[in-house]
Amino acid sequence: MKFEPTESDYNEYVELVTPTSSVPRNCLWAFLVGGVICTIGQGIFDLLVHFDVKEDEAYAYVSLILVLVSVILTSLNLYKKIAKYGGAGALVPITGFANGVCAPIVEFQTEGEVFGKGVKAFTIAGPVILYGIFTSWLLGVIYWIVSIW
Repeated sequence: MKFEPTESDYNEYVELVTPTSSVPRNCLWAFLVGGVICTIGQGIFDLLVHFDVKEDEAYAYVSLILVLVSVILTSLNLYKKIAKYGGAGALVPITGFANGVCAPIVEFQTEGEVFGKGVKAFTIAGPVILYGIFTSWLLGVIYWIVSIW
């Protein structure tokens, strides 16, 4: 005879295995980690401007450097540890997006170049790119219609 747990048994089991978390602590960690990432970006920007890089170019270099650092940390399996404690503070900035694109590539590299890395690279980036382009097109059409009036 097979044991069928009751709903209350199942709910007790779920409460037992579900990890507890503190929302204030998580918010604090997200704030600190996100703040550190932004401070590093600002420091890179200030350093570039100090060495006579134009501000417009410095913004682009900061983004590129932060993405590169994020990809390197992801490939070394360190960004996951940062994101574990930093939560949204590590996942919302541009570094989180770079991690989201790079992590599936690292995970599925044994599947090959095309069906592993190539396909999995766009599991996160694909919807963002698709809906970003669609939204910008839609807003452009709305702007065009309003500008005609």
